[in-house]
Formats: sequence, C-alpha cells, structure tokens
Amino acid sequence: MRLKISHITEYRYDDPSVFSLQRLRLTPPTVPGQNVLNWSLHVEGAKPEVEYDDQFGNHVNLVSLDGEQQVTRIVAEGEIKTEDHSGVLGPHSGFCPLWLFLRETEKTRPGNLIRELIKGVNGETDLARMHALMGTIHETVEYQPGSSNVETTAEQALQARTGVCQDHAHIFVTAARALGMPARYVSGYLMMDGKAEHAATHAWGEAHISGLGWVGFDPANDICPDDRYVRLASGLCYRDAAPVSGMRIGTPGEKLEVSVTVENAGQSQNQSQS
Repeated sequence: MRLKISHITEYRYDDPSVFSLQRLRLTPPTVPGQNVLNWSLHVEGAKPEVEYDDQFGNHVNLVSLDGEQQVTRIVAEGEIKTEDHSGVLGPHSGFCPLWLFLRETEKTRPGNLIRELIKGVNGETDLARMHALMGTIHETVEYQPGSSNVETTAEQALQARTGVCQDHAHIFVTAARALGMPARYVSGYLMMDGKAEHAATHAWGEAHISGLGWVGFDPANDICPDDRYVRLASGLCYRDAAPVSGMRIGTPGEKLEVSVTVENAGQSQNQSQS
C-alpha cells in the first residue's frame, strides 16, 4: 500500500515565547515492511541545531526558535510504501542490547494490577502468550479519548480500565516484561478505515520473540500491525518515542493542536482520475 501522511503540530502561546528548543522524532525509517518514498520536515522560523540517530535508532532533529513567537508550527509529511508482514519486524539490531528492553520505567513499572492481569495470560508458545496478552488488554481497558494524559502510567490506566492507544501500549510492554519478554513502545501512524483525519499519532507495543525477532501488537485494536501502519520511533516507553518534545522560555500557558491525516495515496489518485 502507498500511504500519504500529513502531520501538523501547532503550539499557540498565551504570551510570546522568547526561546524554544524542540526535539523531533518525526522521520519514519525504512525498515522491513516500510519504505520511505519521500518525506519532509519543516518548522517555521526554526534554526536546525543537530540531527542524529539516538540509542534506539530513532532519527532525531533538534531545532531552536529564537525571538518572540506566538505560534510554533511543525509540519511533517510524505509518502510511505508499506507491506503486510503480520506485525513481524525481524531480528534485533542497533546499539541497545536486548536485556535493556526488560528494564522498567516510571510509566511501565508493574504493580499489583499488572501482576494480576498476567496470571490469566496463557499459551503454549511465547507468540501465543503475546497474542493472548493483547486480547486481554483490549477486553479489559476501554478505548476512551481524553481519559488519560502523557503522564499516565500503565498501572493507573489499568486501574481506570480506560485509556488511549498510548495506555494500551504501556500496559502491553509492562506486562510483557513482567512475563520475561523484552518489549518496547512504538509511536507511529495508522490509516483507519473510512477515516483519514486523526487528532493524534498512534502507538502500539512490540515484543521480541525467539525465532521471529520483534513482533508488533496493537491492543487498542486487537491486531498485529499490517500495511496500514507506519512506525516513527521506539523506546522503553512514550518518553523515548514521543514525536515532539522540548522546552521554552516565556510566560506559562499554551494550547496544543495536532492534525494527522493518513490516506491511501493510490486510492486517492484513482478517485481523482475517475
């Protein structure tokens, strides 16, 4: 499939900001099942500071904005060719050893609820157990926009039994690690059936399974990622894979607006020609 993506992030400040520094993980990689055909990243009025691949292999752009700003507008867009690999990314690579992905973070620290959850996860193989875990999370935690925030932990989301895709992903990686499986958080995009526009990016989890390597699981939708998914970044939790993060100097008070459009470029082309 050929996916056309537009991702606009806009910060509007109550009072002009004097200086800001933005860390952007908004460049999708070319990996098995995903080929970047073209991609651009632009921040109006920004000065590029440094560009690098971090310890998790994510491509990072660090940009600064100096002088009074009322608005910071970040635009990432392009086209990606995808294939359905049933969620299988393949062998582990990069600087981080596999054991690192067993490490808990503030957002993925298992508590009593996580430990109770995994007691009911069964399967004859590691792959079967991860599928069972995905299904259990999907049934237990209802998807409800606005029910959590970026600081919500896996344990808190499980206690509330509601959350968004970030929470489903955090619960999955927390529980998978508690079961002894290396796991990581993934941020990216998802083309939804019949809906091109979204209010945010998507998130899911990956577990490392012997013989297969990294395999993706999306508890929010109870499926393994297919050709409708595009990965941006990964890490131990949201903090390592957040598409946009940073700091600014100025009076507190801002409004964040995010617009994400993901559509089938081939389908759009055919419709425009008909």
